[in-house]
Amino acid sequence: MNETLIKTIRSIIPLPEEEALKLDAICHRVHLEKGDLWIREGQIPKYFGFVEQGVFRIFYSDVQGNYVTKSFFQEGAFLSAYTAMHLNSPSFFNIEALEDAELILVDFQKWLKLYEDYHLWKDFLIGVLTKGYMKKEKREREFLQLSAEERYRIFLQEYPGLENRVKQHLIASYLGITPVALSRIRRKMGLVNPG
Repeated sequence: MNETLIKTIRSIIPLPEEEALKLDAICHRVHLEKGDLWIREGQIPKYFGFVEQGVFRIFYSDVQGNYVTKSFFQEGAFLSAYTAMHLNSPSFFNIEALEDAELILVDFQKWLKLYEDYHLWKDFLIGVLTKGYMKKEKREREFLQLSAEERYRIFLQEYPGLENRVKQHLIASYLGITPVALSRIRRKMGLVNPG
């Protein structure tokens, strides 16, 4: 059984053993190498994932053809192109492994059957979607009201240690600034040795 996944779900809802076994039966583990795309833009996703090991980013291409990092996900996070999966439509985003990674995949259509049969799965979905919505709303506020330096400080607080696992240009992309601007901010904060 996928103990880490079950423990994480039990932090959201009281999951009986019988339901945990049903969930385990519709899961499988997949290994991704650094740089692998788990979901590609245009692909119709059939699974949602749980990050057992590694770091992922969701990104898209803007109108100028630049790749923009929308979000990062680390161990213990649920990962999906939810709208595309829910609507059975092509994803607008790519999901990339930034390190060698282990994902536990849950078959979405089979999970929906569990969802229909056991009311607490609705509470689980509401909990995960609420957390995602709050993260999105917070990020939008930061872009509208905060400076790049303030956004970087929040990034460091919310993702401790991630700056050592992810390339700086991806962090700059996530913050909506250039790598040069991020380098200046890091120097100002004393995070880069001058010269």
